[in-house]
Amino acid sequence: MRLTEVELRRVRLPLVTPFRTSRYTEDWKHALLVRLRTEEGVVGWGECVAMEVDVYSPETIDDAVKMLRGTLIPMVLEMESVTAEGAKEAFTRAEGHPMAKAALEMALLDAQLRLDHRSLAEYLGAKRTRVEAGVSVGIMPEKDLIDTVRRYLVEERYRRIKLKIEPGWDVEPVRLVRDTFGSRVPLQVDGNGAYKLDDAQHLAELDRYDLLMIEQPLAADDLDGHAKLARELTTPICLDEPITCTADAIEAIDRGAAAIINIKPGRVGGYLEAREIHRVCAERDVPVWVGGMVETGLGRWANVALAALPHFTLVGDLSASERFFTRDITPPVVVDRDGYIQVPDKPGIGVEPDPAALDEATEDVDQIDVPARVLATGHSR
Repeated sequence: MRLTEVELRRVRLPLVTPFRTSRYTEDWKHALLVRLRTEEGVVGWGECVAMEVDVYSPETIDDAVKMLRGTLIPMVLEMESVTAEGAKEAFTRAEGHPMAKAALEMALLDAQLRLDHRSLAEYLGAKRTRVEAGVSVGIMPEKDLIDTVRRYLVEERYRRIKLKIEPGWDVEPVRLVRDTFGSRVPLQVDGNGAYKLDDAQHLAELDRYDLLMIEQPLAADDLDGHAKLARELTTPICLDEPITCTADAIEAIDRGAAAIINIKPGRVGGYLEAREIHRVCAERDVPVWVGGMVETGLGRWANVALAALPHFTLVGDLSASERFFTRDITPPVVVDRDGYIQVPDKPGIGVEPDPAALDEATEDVDQIDVPARVLATGHSR
């Protein structure tokens, strides 16, 4: 495969309602998209999940742009034959920046699989044609919480609820949801690193509510603390932010810090690495699920394809586009009346941006120069 065009596009979409976690509140979705074209005229799209500021990860959108322009895109253009697999191997020479790597890898996979007439789901090894939908509920006033959860469960048929929590907003909202909707509703919580090991006794109060898991209660760099906390709780601990590659997942499991792993393709460097983490967790009988980063339809549809792999046995953060956006930039992800999302089966990631919606959301377009020597030769070197 040879590239003839590469473009970085910044987009901004208003959220239907503000999304609040223990660490930040989002009113808008800011995203960086990668668009590339091959000599055959096939276009591939990728989405970078980095945020504008470093509240979730040290890698911001500006950091990703610098890495893509200065290192990763030139690296790919120097390859004699461009493939997503080859790019993943080449990217090991560049330290860090998993979100930038994941975005470019996604665009390469999209183009490559379109040329091969294969879907991302088939390529990754999907075994299902639809996946269960789960929704993440942000921190909000108690008076709004029950109405919000009722809408998701009763009207929109989501099959799992995740509550964002923080000190002072944890046991009581969980109790309210359990008392209102009963013990049969699959329920989990996410602390986004807001707690300390000294809070173990307080967090143990959540054990009585039969939660699926407590996700990321302590700081991302505190594996020892998570391992100690796991010994004090009966509710399983799930890790998110510390898992940036397969080696991280193995270490967290071996140290007893994680009974469950949240796999976010953008956080771990791409869908190829996400598939590898899925494999090693399956070998160790550690449950996994697909996490979300409020992606546009590009990343959201690709995550649905990943979630169709066989060892994703827990419901992921796979919600309809309308959960966050009045108008997505792609055909919307839709949850059916049974609470499932259909896995895309068209070549590549299976969708393309709607031109009008994309133009409306676009803030800036950066065309990357492809060297004339690349365009003039039959390969990229």
